[in-house]
Amino acid sequence: TLARVSSFPGISTEYNKMQTLISRQATAVSSGCLQRRQVDSHRCDGAIKRTTTVARASSSTPSEHAIDRRSVMATTLATTLGLTSSFAQPSQAALPAEKTKVLCDEACEADLEKLELVTLPSGLQYREIEPGTGAVPPVGFQVVVDYVAYTDKGRVFDSSLEKGKPYDIRVGAGQVIPGLDEGLRTMRTGSFRRLYIPGNMAFPQPLKAAAGRPSVPAKSPVIFDVKLLYVPGVDEE
Repeated sequence: TLARVSSFPGISTEYNKMQTLISRQATAVSSGCLQRRQVDSHRCDGAIKRTTTVARASSSTPSEHAIDRRSVMATTLATTLGLTSSFAQPSQAALPAEKTKVLCDEACEADLEKLELVTLPSGLQYREIEPGTGAVPPVGFQVVVDYVAYTDKGRVFDSSLEKGKPYDIRVGAGQVIPGLDEGLRTMRTGSFRRLYIPGNMAFPQPLKAAAGRPSVPAKSPVIFDVKLLYVPGVDEE
């Protein structure tokens, strides 16, 4: 630990400077956590715990084992990186992988490349994961869907599964982004698609990051997994 350095001549001054730096950084990290706690309390708590560990180590009894200058610098660098990396854009953290609900599980993902990639004249692309056998929704009708939305880097930013209920969309009414709207128009009840939506058919304005949700830049490509559950007024006939 850094505490052992103080008992060796020639590097005690450097050690004291490092100790002061870490102490100041610990204070800054703790303050930052208090400001961000509502955004990402898990990361903050972890960083505070690491900061506390460093503070305790700096006051422990010096060891008789020799520590050279290189090991001191390596330890300091590792500690610094450990503290700062926890706060690299915490508000843009994706939903925790172990808690994220998805429509396309690992087996589904493994088979995706085997499915035909359909490209429409608009530039919208999709893979038909399950074809569906029900009705095609007429323009102006509502559809009930489950969906999981990803950034082009594969991070979930919206999901009906996380909200706990399917989503109602009126097809052709401009309620959703053009790429999703067009993708729904040729789906049948029971079908499940992965839509690859180009930037010009995605969000015209950026979506800000929120707790458990990454930001989405304006006009950036997005991916939607969509399952059309039913079309009210059509499927009941």
